Amino acid sequence: MFSLENVLYIQAGLGVLANMFLLVFYIFIILGHRPKPMDLISCQLTFIHIMLFFTAGDILHRDIFETLNIENDFKCKITFYICRVMRGLSICTTCLLSVFQAVTISPNTSLLAKFKHKLKKYMTNAFFYIWSFNLFFSSNLIFYVGAYTNVSETNQMKVTKYCSLFPMNYIIRGLILTVTTSRDVFLVGVMLTTSTYMVIILFRHQRQCKHLHSISQLRASPEKRATQTILLLVIFFVVMYWLDFIISSSSVLLWMYNPVILTVQKFVMNAYPTITPLVQISSDNRIINLLKNLQSKCH
Repeated sequence: MFSLENVLYIQAGLGVLANMFLLVFYIFIILGHRPKPMDLISCQLTFIHIMLFFTAGDILHRDIFETLNIENDFKCKITFYICRVMRGLSICTTCLLSVFQAVTISPNTSLLAKFKHKLKKYMTNAFFYIWSFNLFFSSNLIFYVGAYTNVSETNQMKVTKYCSLFPMNYIIRGLILTVTTSRDVFLVGVMLTTSTYMVIILFRHQRQCKHLHSISQLRASPEKRATQTILLLVIFFVVMYWLDFIISSSSVLLWMYNPVILTVQKFVMNAYPTITPLVQISSDNRIINLLKNLQSKCH
């Protein structure tokens, strides 16, 4: 367990540093330049991932909260609630990123073309709805989480070092799982549909480029690169999200959490927030050029 916890700390440290760098970059772009619609979504996704690292499990928030003179029960409720909200926002925002990129690259003759010029307007509404939905949706679990009391009669399920889930009625447990699964299946379905659409668009574009001048290919390359990045993130997200969902839902249904399984779940949960900023940094020419300029100035 010691080696596994070390891996979690390294993963969390790398993820926080990469996301913090990306967040500062996006804030600079949004305040100082004309941001693209994708920049606004990516900035929010980066913030969500930073919050996930500080609330998921007890990797980073344990030492912070131990210094605060607050009751453990309140700590558990607030961290668990924020974690569930951020987890829901992560899938919603990734879905939003996929949908908006599909609209952005859609041909002018398609049905989606009429939404291109109103993306920022729709984005503001989308942000409001997904935040409102997730803040409300995750509020029911506050009543079923609290400080671990070390009393076996209560049949608590320990989920972190200090926090546990309290027993809940089978109907309530099944209802929460059903609603959560329905939301996730719908959003993953939307992501897979838009991803398939983008793959088709890229395939058609590549076939058309064979008959065009190389300059046209160069002009299309940033858009193509952005689409490929989002496709990669969506595929990775879907795999990691469902691995996490299978582990967590099985544990809740069986009402049993093994410490090793809990550690593996934390690793899987943090894999997407860790990989995402690294992929975005390596595929964004603006960041690459910025790092090259900084490197040349240092030398």
